[in-house]
Amino acid sequence: MAKRLTWYILGALLLGLFTGWAINVALDNGTPEAAAHLKEIAGYFGIVTTLFLRLIKMIIAPLVFATLVAGVAHMGDTAALGRVGVRSLAWFITASLLSLILGLILVNLLQPGVGLGLPLPDVTAASGVETKAFNIKDFVTHLVPASMIQAMAENEILQIVIFSLFIGVAITAVGEKARSLVRGVEALVEVMLQVTNYVMRLAPLAVFAAVTAAIAEQGIGILVYYGRFIGSFYLGLFLLWVLLLAIAFLAVGNRVRHLVRFIRDPLILAFSTASSEAAYPRTLEALDRFGVPPRIASFVLPLGYSFNLDGSMMYMTFATIFIAQAYGIELTLGQEITMLLVLMITSKGIAGVPRASLVVIAATLSMFKIPEAGLLLILAVDHFLDMGRSATNVVGNAVAAVLVAKWEGPMHEELSPDVDALPAPSHVPPPPPTV
Repeated sequence: MAKRLTWYILGALLLGLFTGWAINVALDNGTPEAAAHLKEIAGYFGIVTTLFLRLIKMIIAPLVFATLVAGVAHMGDTAALGRVGVRSLAWFITASLLSLILGLILVNLLQPGVGLGLPLPDVTAASGVETKAFNIKDFVTHLVPASMIQAMAENEILQIVIFSLFIGVAITAVGEKARSLVRGVEALVEVMLQVTNYVMRLAPLAVFAAVTAAIAEQGIGILVYYGRFIGSFYLGLFLLWVLLLAIAFLAVGNRVRHLVRFIRDPLILAFSTASSEAAYPRTLEALDRFGVPPRIASFVLPLGYSFNLDGSMMYMTFATIFIAQAYGIELTLGQEITMLLVLMITSKGIAGVPRASLVVIAATLSMFKIPEAGLLLILAVDHFLDMGRSATNVVGNAVAAVLVAKWEGPMHEELSPDVDALPAPSHVPPPPPTV
């Protein structure tokens, strides 16, 4: 099924490119009326993608809650939980710095914004993206849910994580009396993964609609127009993949190539839909197949979706410096290093914010006296760049889970290097020790 789904998604991607191009060529005559008509058509296709992503979001909150509670319950003690948490955050910070620094180096070497030739927007123009400055008070208070029902309804991953940690630790403390509750949570994991299998059957249709909508509205020529910028950014993502997988190779050796095969399906899904969230359930399943203990994967992945978005981190430095280059604004090395540190901090405070990368970029531009209107330069191709950074986020979080699992001890034996021949894995961890 996995192999067929992968090919269906790739086929839908290509068909979407062709269909979008055909619609754009047939209807775009350069008039505002034609542009409005194309936008309307893209909106109709967008209905399918929106429905699919809403189905995915419907799964995420209960899946994160159930897997994390079960994982914490099987940690055995709070010391193990604290150790895994510290190791996860240490790697997240390291990976974020690697992504930011690599992006900073490449954008200065390749200089995609210098001599671009694109018409610059007026410096007083509004980008349409609401900026939000980092506020430590709001960030810390936002971590704790006022209502678990509200947190799940709004898919506030960090708040769900905090609540799940409390529940998991409490279950461990109660011991035998909570055994039936643990079995119920484990059953919920199985149910939600089965729901995921149902939803994933719609993935090719959603991919086709998403790509068709983007190309129909913007035209295939937009990829050529911004070719240097897009090419430079994707080169950076490729090098980041190589770096992350090389680090994983140091930890697990040749098994890293099996990891790539296991995460192939969620990676393609994230790329095609330009959504890291869409790949979350499949990534969790892939890590289980690879041998990462469920108690580790169910803890690291939700945190990673808030603190370890490697592709988004690279995009922030790349896009910010690109806009400065387009306006001919020279930044000193000290300013660029300061920008890197600012992005490192502020990017951690906007989990759950729509179009979070653009929000952080908009806030950073004004901080360094770069016209915020420059954001309009990248909005036209943001969807195509989002495809790459979403896929990279999947790779980064998968590597993070593997590294933390390796540091915690020997991983489970992987089911088989042939991912397409596998039966469904067992997601139920061993029973907790009797207290």
